[in-house]
Amino acid sequence: MRKPNDVTLKDAIGKMLDVYRLRRKFDETSILSVWPEIMGTAIANRTKQIYIHDKRLFLRIESSVIKNELIMVRQGIIQKLNEHAGSEVITEMVFL
Repeated sequence: MRKPNDVTLKDAIGKMLDVYRLRRKFDETSILSVWPEIMGTAIANRTKQIYIHDKRLFLRIESSVIKNELIMVRQGIIQKLNEHAGSEVITEMVFL
């Protein structure tokens, strides 16, 4: 039985992330960890570098063919990654 002031673990962690201003970093790390799951192993295996800075996702892809395909569908990828995070974590993709 819950008491009136009880908070779920999810809510408590969310509040802690906000209080300590860690939410953005947490969301960025979450996106980086699901890159293989969202994009598939073929793309993930050819992703040589990936990081987020100032809401920009930086990628180094070893295959020029895959890189060109990703450039064409970048808005869809950004949308999918932001949906996973539940907020706007990425606004732009930059290919290195």
